[in-house]
Amino acid sequence: MTSPDVLARRDPDGPDFPGRRLVERVFGLATIGILALGLWQGVAAIATAPAQRRLAEVLRLDAFLAGRTAAAVNHVMAHDLPADGLLRAIGGVLRWKIFGAGGTQVLPGCHDWLFLAEEVRPWPGAEAAMAERAALVGAVAARLARQDIQLRVAVVPDKARMLPGARCGVPYAAQARARLPAFLAALAAQRIEAVNLAAVLGDQGEGLFYRSDTHWNQEGARRAAAALAAALPEGLNRSSEFRTEAALDETNGPGDLLRLMSLDRVPNRLRPRPDREFVETTSAIETAEAGSILDDAPIPEILLLGSSFSVNANFHGALQQAARAPVANQALAGGAFARAAVQYFASPAWRETPPRVVLWEMPERVLNQPLGPDERALRAWLDAPAAPP
Repeated sequence: MTSPDVLARRDPDGPDFPGRRLVERVFGLATIGILALGLWQGVAAIATAPAQRRLAEVLRLDAFLAGRTAAAVNHVMAHDLPADGLLRAIGGVLRWKIFGAGGTQVLPGCHDWLFLAEEVRPWPGAEAAMAERAALVGAVAARLARQDIQLRVAVVPDKARMLPGARCGVPYAAQARARLPAFLAALAAQRIEAVNLAAVLGDQGEGLFYRSDTHWNQEGARRAAAALAAALPEGLNRSSEFRTEAALDETNGPGDLLRLMSLDRVPNRLRPRPDREFVETTSAIETAEAGSILDDAPIPEILLLGSSFSVNANFHGALQQAARAPVANQALAGGAFARAAVQYFASPAWRETPPRVVLWEMPERVLNQPLGPDERALRAWLDAPAAPP
């Protein structure tokens, strides 16, 4: 039994010791500092432009009562904190250096080759989704044909398909292997002209794709552009001249797979080595005759729809140079299968100045993914009565 004397001597706040007051002050200041840092992180996150746009949509009583305001604030706190990038980078470095892993979205092959997990995995309902997309392409081709506009399709093969030797254990699902030939066969059955870019890029994939990015590199884009230019119909005005120049300094390539691993801003020794390239830029050569009528330049006869493959690696410039004709580029980064088409066919440019040829580029990896709002919007446009010419 504890004596009353002992109980009396106990300090309810803990035992006393030399320097206790200093430790308490340091601890108190550290606590205040941590709270201030947290407050600054929260205020700075809410002050960012993306956060302001997100919150502006839910600063209403009905949104607050429905919980959408709280959800938006939670999203901002989870994604827009100033320290978020640093914390993600630390996690990415530890994951790569300790486990040799790339996270949920990136699969490392050998010799620093990286692959997008989206390319190699199977998808539920794949056959039905791909059949619907092939039907959409056929319906677009028929709609264009009624206006005497021709369609050419280019399916960009998976990087994982083209580089089997660099995968080194990264599995490529049987569904993924069958995807490209099945889709090309579905287009052929509808008599739609499609360029088989897998055959064009051949077995030299390691020289035609970025190692740390999911897209083709400048040489791959140049070869694909030449094949598409060769597939253009006759009768187009193909007398323009273009010049391609390379930058004097070599710089890192785009590296979207490094970004998905949160390793895009860390030193090279802490991540897979980035690609290096002399960035190429293509521009029109203005002849004396062309310069005199510059203000009355004709509308391009060729229109390009597509994804980030049509935006990156100077593909658009290479296409214009190979075609010897200006090409209106309506492709979108992140355009997937139909986003660029949906936006273009809803635009005044389509109604007022339609082209003679539409080139529609689409990544293979999206063909058997679940259908989304872009496909539904494209179907709605097709089912709507066409406006009179």
